Amino acid sequence: MTQTNTTHTDTKSTGKTVLVTGGTGKTGRRTAARLRELGVKTRAASRSGETPFDWADRTTWQAALDGVDAVYIVPLDSSPSPTPAFVEQAVASGVRRLVLLSARGVDVPGYFGPFYEDGGPHAEGEAAVRASGASWTILRPGWFAQNFSEGVFLDGVRAGELALPTGGGAAAFVDADDIAAVAVAALTEDGHDGEVYELSGPRALGIADVLDEIAKVTGTRAAYVPVEEAAFRAGLVAQGLPEDEAAIWTDGMKPIRTSQEAPVTDGVRRALGRPPRDIADFVRDAAAAGAWS
Repeated sequence: MTQTNTTHTDTKSTGKTVLVTGGTGKTGRRTAARLRELGVKTRAASRSGETPFDWADRTTWQAALDGVDAVYIVPLDSSPSPTPAFVEQAVASGVRRLVLLSARGVDVPGYFGPFYEDGGPHAEGEAAVRASGASWTILRPGWFAQNFSEGVFLDGVRAGELALPTGGGAAAFVDADDIAAVAVAALTEDGHDGEVYELSGPRALGIADVLDEIAKVTGTRAAYVPVEEAAFRAGLVAQGLPEDEAAIWTDGMKPIRTSQEAPVTDGVRRALGRPPRDIADFVRDAAAAGAWS
């Protein structure tokens, strides 16, 4: 349903607390900031953040959950996933609303490659929140636009050459600010329970197209260099990444290479009643913040 006239729950008015895991990450810190702007009592949790939280150390979970009414779950991308155990503990602690950051393609066999043939940790997390007994909302974003400004593509953009095994494929890159806006809506408003929001940007672009958009604003264009998967994987290993992680990263590029990430989805509009932010909006804001200076 389109949330054009949403009704806020009592998350803010009664002083309830929202826990944001991954509170220093791309979507977590944006979600925490937006919640605080709304006056919602927010606990930003991470290994290095204000509230200690480590997915690999379950002794950190309970203190983060004490007194919490809703949780934005940014899961650990490993299988088996710790998300099911965390969800069980959260509900036992009194949490009544769960908003899970999942991923586009989690229900498409082979989308993430052979390592996550069955949807991997994202599928495990989705099953856990659905069976939790709490109110739940699932967010399935595609590749983030912010990978060009603060993620895995940034070094290449700054160096003037971005070499990737994505061929001539395209993706409807989604702005992390939109993901955060949908997360906040699901955490603080009625009407999102049981919803699965597929999140994308408003148009599909190839890697070279995004570099063109950055060049329009910055005046400096990085070159896109298509490379073979084997060469890309070998390059990651040469940089010190373990073989299995290098293979997962390489497989992760497949949905761009095959343009499985290209279709525009309606999740942002359904959740927020407005279209998603365009890549040009992202580039303008990232450049103003000095991302490529």
